[in-house]
Amino acid sequence: MLKKITLFISSFLFSILFYGKNIGLNYLLFSILVILLLATLQPKKFKTKKILIRTLYYLAASTFVFIYNSSLSIFVSIVSLFALLGALPTFKASLYVEFLNGCYTAIASSFTNYYHHMLEETEAVKKKNINYSYWIKTIGIPILIVGIFILLYSNANPNFNRIVSTIDLSFINLKWVLFTLLGYFILLNFSDPQTIQPLTQMDSETENQLDKSTIPMQSSTSLLQENQLGIILLISLNLLIGFFLTTDLFYLRSLIDVAASDLSKSVHEGIYALITSLIFAIIIILYFFRGNLNYYKKNQHLKTLATIWILLNVVLVVITAYKNYLYVTHYGFTYKRIGVFIYLFLSSVGLITTYIKVHARYNLWYLLRKNIHIAFMILVFSSVVNWDQLITKYNINHAQITDIDYLINLSNNNVVELKEYVENNKRKTTKQQAERITKKYLAYTQQLNVNSWQEFTYDNLKIKK
Repeated sequence: MLKKITLFISSFLFSILFYGKNIGLNYLLFSILVILLLATLQPKKFKTKKILIRTLYYLAASTFVFIYNSSLSIFVSIVSLFALLGALPTFKASLYVEFLNGCYTAIASSFTNYYHHMLEETEAVKKKNINYSYWIKTIGIPILIVGIFILLYSNANPNFNRIVSTIDLSFINLKWVLFTLLGYFILLNFSDPQTIQPLTQMDSETENQLDKSTIPMQSSTSLLQENQLGIILLISLNLLIGFFLTTDLFYLRSLIDVAASDLSKSVHEGIYALITSLIFAIIIILYFFRGNLNYYKKNQHLKTLATIWILLNVVLVVITAYKNYLYVTHYGFTYKRIGVFIYLFLSSVGLITTYIKVHARYNLWYLLRKNIHIAFMILVFSSVVNWDQLITKYNINHAQITDIDYLINLSNNNVVELKEYVENNKRKTTKQQAERITKKYLAYTQQLNVNSWQEFTYDNLKIKK
């Protein structure tokens, strides 16, 4: 009963927060409501460290939805919510399994519970003969007869008809009712997190360490041949990437004063080469260190060559990062250039975890779990940054060439910076650009002025004052 009452109240609050409203303060309040709902229904689980950390991530991301109101912060908060929902039913699952379980909970938890409940009561329902005719007569016939008599009395008595006519049901907003039911359905799913049982069980039973007993036996001759093949292949690849890096280092000297198109082409081609190199590096290393070669006594040369190849790929990451840095120095930040830096960082993490996998005899699941967890951490922390404001401030203050039109097309998180820039640098902007910035600023401030309390954002505090 407590659960039902809590859900009804929560769904009513959901409709108050979101019905006909844009995202703002309501999203943060809804996140707090979800956390309170989960903590009320499952108090013991909220005493564990893992759940508290997941809750902190979700609450932090939702807070930055209120502060920045960006698509990234909304996306991160949703991902964090799914991770929290997926962590509640099981404490040993990997992050990617938690996320999948969270998605499953948000979409199908109530259907799953209803299905299991229906199966449990199937036998009882079969044994009990339900008199459908009786219930139809008991409910349907009185409603029909009362309706007929209301019509008869309305025609016979003007006063009665006038009273019946004054009954106004227009206050019932069908859209609002349906929206509230949607909120109830969502919160009902959240209230009882479920797992994808086969996936969760498989994940919980799979360790990070390689299990020698599960690896098919190989003859000594087969191991020797596979080890020799790996050595020859990695020597060849190390020589090739070494030659490529040497030529690329010489090419870097000519990148200082090149045109934007050439610099852009160099960065993009470097990224393509890096992606290809990393994919092959990880696949080849995973292939040779998938089984018995991990325990082969003469595999030291193969491990050394694999380590050298990983280090050379790290050098390739550094060179590509430097090219992107030159690009940013000349032409400023864009989301794509920031994305390149993030990708390069994740690539470095992938290479490091691959190195650990080889020398610690871990399996593929270790790479998957660690890399996804690190990527999730970066995603959460990325929502802390006001990227549009950062891009705007850097480009107008440090970039040698500033693309004002690009900055204007960003979200409203940079309107204050653009307004100040156009007022202090009238000669650096065209008349059309100045008009677009002024129009953007006025439109945004007007929107803030008409925001309801549910749509309130941090910018209301800054600009209204």
